[in-house]
This record gives sequence, structure tokens and C-alpha cells, in this order.
Amino acid sequence: MKENSGMIYDDAKKCVDEVINYIGKDIRYAMTLALGKPVHFINELYSRAKKDPEIKLKIITALSLEIPKGNSELERRLMQPIVDRVFAGVPEFEYMIDFRAGTLPKNVQVFEFYSKAGTYLNNPVAQQHHLSSHYTHVVRDALALGTNVFGELIGYKEINGKTMYSMACNPDICLETVRLMSEMRANGQKIVIVGEANKKMPFMYGDAVVEAETYDMILQGPQFDYELFCAPKDSVALADHMIAINVSPLIKDGGTIQVGIGALGDAIVSGLIMRNEHNALYQEILEKAGIKKRYKELITRWGDTGTFEKGLYGSSEMFVDAFMQMYKSKILKRKVFESIPLMKLINAGRLAADNIPPDIIDQLIEIKALHRKLKAKDFAFLTEFGILKQGLSYENYAIIDGETRYSADMNEEKNRLEIRKLLGKELLKGTVILGAFFLGPKAFYQALNDMSEEERQLFAMSAVEKVNQLYGGEELRTLQRKDARFINTGMVGSVFGAIASDQLENGQVVSGIGGQYNFVAMGHVLPDARIIIMIKSTKGSGKNLKSNIVFSYGHCSIPKHMRDIVVTEYGIADIRSKPEKQVIAEMINIADSRFQKQLVAQAKKAGKLPLDYEVPEEYRNNTPQKIHALLKPYQSHGLFPQFPFGTDLTEIDITLAGALKGMKGLAKGNRLKLAKGMLAELFRPTPKSVQHYLDRMKLAHPSSINEKIMRKIVVFALRNANVIPSSAPRPINLSTQVKG
Repeated sequence: MKENSGMIYDDAKKCVDEVINYIGKDIRYAMTLALGKPVHFINELYSRAKKDPEIKLKIITALSLEIPKGNSELERRLMQPIVDRVFAGVPEFEYMIDFRAGTLPKNVQVFEFYSKAGTYLNNPVAQQHHLSSHYTHVVRDALALGTNVFGELIGYKEINGKTMYSMACNPDICLETVRLMSEMRANGQKIVIVGEANKKMPFMYGDAVVEAETYDMILQGPQFDYELFCAPKDSVALADHMIAINVSPLIKDGGTIQVGIGALGDAIVSGLIMRNEHNALYQEILEKAGIKKRYKELITRWGDTGTFEKGLYGSSEMFVDAFMQMYKSKILKRKVFESIPLMKLINAGRLAADNIPPDIIDQLIEIKALHRKLKAKDFAFLTEFGILKQGLSYENYAIIDGETRYSADMNEEKNRLEIRKLLGKELLKGTVILGAFFLGPKAFYQALNDMSEEERQLFAMSAVEKVNQLYGGEELRTLQRKDARFINTGMVGSVFGAIASDQLENGQVVSGIGGQYNFVAMGHVLPDARIIIMIKSTKGSGKNLKSNIVFSYGHCSIPKHMRDIVVTEYGIADIRSKPEKQVIAEMINIADSRFQKQLVAQAKKAGKLPLDYEVPEEYRNNTPQKIHALLKPYQSHGLFPQFPFGTDLTEIDITLAGALKGMKGLAKGNRLKLAKGMLAELFRPTPKSVQHYLDRMKLAHPSSINEKIMRKIVVFALRNANVIPSSAPRPINLSTQVKG
């Protein structure tokens, strides 16, 4: 198909016709994760396979974004107004609708290497088709499955009179896939590469910019400019905020940060903003929590508690809204450059992005970055990065500024002094982040689209083969990623330091490994980097409460010999380069105190702790009440909010969602309390104060027994969440009718 490369189509049906006519009916279709999927193209391709059982369609992808539906009638009543408001105009994946309904035709198979956490548990088809693959190996594995068609969602704009395209939200695996599939084509294999262009997609720079000829076919037109899927913000609990406070002093000013999406990512950035903008208050909290005293040596060597004067650089597979918030707060501001000599001088403090010293040419010659007699390529380098001002030209070892010629022979001191007149004021082409894909709320996309082109170029996008590892550019990437802190989330941590992040003991995949192992491996190679794994100390509630710090676990994502720093809401375990008994002790120190005695006993029984070992006194009060007592008073001053960076939800949405979630937890952890509470609620009158909540759920005027019961459930959920006061129930009279 190469002879027709870059052809524009305005009809998905015709595009799919061409693909089937060329490839045949055995289609192995790959597309990237999350936002970068071409919705209209895959929907049409799936529709053909659904109608024609002779078509064999394999879909190889990850994180198929789904508009939330709700699993019960109550959840649907809660979700529908939110969906109508937040997801208006966002198209859905037809194959996912059928997949969830269990009606996927036999001639269609879906293979995913990553999914939203927990959404495929107890789903045998999804579990059996899961591809366990590191992010950097995904392309290899997809091609091994026979991929012959690849598609992605792209952005586009006119640059210098020519329509250019951007892989925008997902150069992550797309750059590598296109390169390797082009090699396959050159070797005689039939392959098709499809782009679906959407004007609403922010046009991103870095390595993401490509020409039309990159694709065999491009779907383009008004019908493809649909609304982008926006990921709603997760609520941030006090425990999340406390984890973030523990992480915050480990981040060094002038360093590098990687952080993910979700509540913990938002909590971390919220903590860093507090450190930067309200440092006195931040220091007060560190003191009250005992963090500065407990971890003084760790913070002194590896961290910082001051404001961000130099700022941070982002190196993260996920460019999410948390980075945008750091940028707005002038924390994400350390610029890096695609130049080894410039990065060497910057890291040595001899050059700054906004301050080009007069002797810069001398310095570059000294480190052999320039020839003493400047050549054309030296001039190109100097002008590309703004070391020499714009508007100059080069000819026969002379630099020309208007009518004036300057000698390019730097062997002569007078020439080196003269050329200083031509220096620029600041370096050009710096970036504050390198990301591989992005996903976020509507406001995040809008912020990118509202930026000037110059400002948006600060946010570079590239492939995971570049972002998630050092290979292929070790020296430059090491210089750029100085003082890196790779911050990831785990589900369970053993006392030996092994981390389970993606799978349960029974083999059920919760999400996928993604790029976590890549960042851990990179963190152990970079000399000044640290890996921080965040784990909530417990899961569940009531009788189902369990510790996430365990003696052993039947699966690990990160083995114990790659341990580094683990953080819970109760503290920091610095466990790199330490013997086992010290590792175990530090891990138990950050466990919930309700489980510490058992963990110590297990370690002693295995001979891993001395028989006379006891948990130090200062770590024996690791309880939720302690966290609540420390942080709750600050909430009245606007600190530690549930949604640090806003939300698309209303106050009523938030209250109802929290109350119903609490009911779910009660059903799992304390069924007796749930049964008693519901029974009592049946004989209570409906408080007038909940009327607006019932209006929101369309239960103010129930028209059936089922709706009357649902109304009581909502009222009890609100009472259980302390939204309405809980009063002693009246004596139950079985002859009393249930109040509707």
C-alpha cells in the first residue's frame, strides 16, 4: 500500500474496505493504549467482523477506555447525570460494549497488556487473553502475534503551508511500531498503517511530529473531530495525602520526577505545591509528624524540604494533569536539552537555560564540543540552541550579521571576544518534560490547546523505548535525568521488600506491569536516582481488614533484590543496600500497628529477626486515628482537599458517591451492622435534609416498592457517612408500615 501512502479518506467504511481488500480476512489489528485509539476505524472494522464470520479479527491493545455505567440500578442513577455532563459527544468502543455483555463473536478476540485496575478480575476470557509484557516490549510481542494492521488517533495542523501530523497523546509505542512495520513492508509483508485525525487532539511536539506519508491512510474530516475521552479525577483520602507528605521530602530541587495518574499522583503534587507555596506550614506538618527527625539522614543525603528554586524536570511515561499542575505552580520548570555538552555545563553550574555566559564558546571548545575553527555544523549547533542569536548566517568560516562579518577562527583571542557580541540571551529548544502518552480531564486537554505553540513545545513526547529506559542514549539521558525520583504504586509489599503491583496470588491479573519494572531498573542504574514505591498500609474494613505489608506473597512484580524505598501513610522504609533483618524491621515500622505483632512473630519463627526484637515505641501507634488527628485540623484551612485540582463532579455527586461507596465497604466488612442499620432505617421517617439527594437520584417520589427500598438504602448510606445525624431508632413495631 506504500504507493498510496498519506491518502486522505473521509469515510471509515471505504477505509475498512481497502484494508480488507488488501490484507484479506485474517486481520491482526494493533492499536495503542488509552486515548490514542482511532474510535471510528476500529468500530467499523469490528462491525465488519461481527457481520462476517469469515473475518478473523484479533485486537491487540491495552486500556480500552470505557464510559462508566454502574453495576446496579443505584449506581446507574448516580452515574447517568455525570455521564451526560462529562462524556457528552465521546464515542464508545463497540467491541468493549459487547465484551462486557459477553456477546463478543467467536471470530473476534481481544488481547490486552494493561487494563484499568480491577476491571478484569473474575473475567476468565480477559484473564486468559492477558499479555504479560513490559511497556518497552509491547511492540515486539504485538508483532510476534502477527500484527498486520496498525491504527492510532492523531492530531494535525498546518506548519509552513503543509499539513503535519502529531502522534500527540500516544507516540509511546506508535513510533517504534511504525518503524518496524515499515521494515516488514520492505521485506515483502502486507501491512497497513492507519491514522485517524482529530482536530480536538492537542498537537504535541518532540518526536511526535510526523508527515502524512507515515500512514497509508488517514481518516480526516469533521466527523472525526469528536470529543476526547476525559478521565475523571479520583478522590484523595487523608491516607493518600499522608503518603504524599512522606514522599515530599525525598524530592530534590533541581532533580527529576516521574509520577502516575490517580489519587496518589494528585496527592504527591498537592504536597509538593504546599512545600513550594506554603513552606512554613509544610515544615510545621513535617515536625508534627516526626518526619524530619526520623528520616533526617535520608532527607539530608537524598532529599530536600525547601522551595523549588531550580525546579523539577519530568521524565514519565504518563504525562498527566499532575504535571500540568506542577507547571502552573512553577515547580516543573527545569529545562533540559538534547545536547550532551550543554547538559554537562548546566549540571556543572556553568550554564543556565536563561543565562548564557560570555565565555560560553570558550567553555564549549574546552570540552571539545566545538572545533577551534568553527565549521558549518558548529554554527548550526550554536544557532539551533540559541547560543548565537537568530538571524545570522555562515559562509566560508565567517559568521555574518547583516553587513558585518566575524571570523569563525576561535584560535585567535580577539575573535573569541568579538563573537561575544553575537550571543543569544537564553537557550532555545529546552523542554520541561518528556512523556510517552497522556490522558486526563477535559481541563487538561484544554490547557494544552490554549497554549501558544512555543509554550506547548516545552512538553516533549516520545516513545517508551526512549522515555522508560536509558538504552540508546545512556550518556545524554543520564545527564538529563539527574537526581531522579521514580514514584510508583504497589498493592502489596513483603517485609523483604518485594512488591506486587499487577497480579494477585492466585494469578488473577489486576492491571498489568506497564512500565513499572522499566523505571525500577533505570532507577538502579542512574547513580543519583531513587525508586519510591507507595503502598497503602491496609485494604478492606471491619472483619475483612488486611495488611498490605505481609510476610510473604505468592507473586511479585518487583523482586526483593531490586528494593529501594517503600512509603506508606505511616512512614518511609529506606531498604536499599541493607541486610535482611534491618529491611524487615523497617518494613514492619511502616505497617499498620494492628498487624505488626503478627509480622514480627512470623519473622522470628523464620529466623529472620532476633528473638528479643521489639518494634520501637515510636512506630507502635500506626493507626488511622493518628493520621486523622494530624491532618484533619488543616482541612479547615483548605489543605488536604478531597479533589486538590478540581473535579467535574458536583458537591451532591461527591457526597452520594462517597456514601454509596461506604455502603459497599460495610457490606463487605460488617454485614451485621449493615443489616441492623437498614432494618432500623425502614422504620424511620425520611429526613427533610436529604430531599435534594433524593431528587438527584430520582427517588424523591418513589413509584414502586423497589424504588422505596432504594430510597431507604440511599438515606441509610448518607446516615452511615455522617451526612445526616444518626439517631437512636424508635422501637420496632412490626405492624407499622414502612414509610415510603
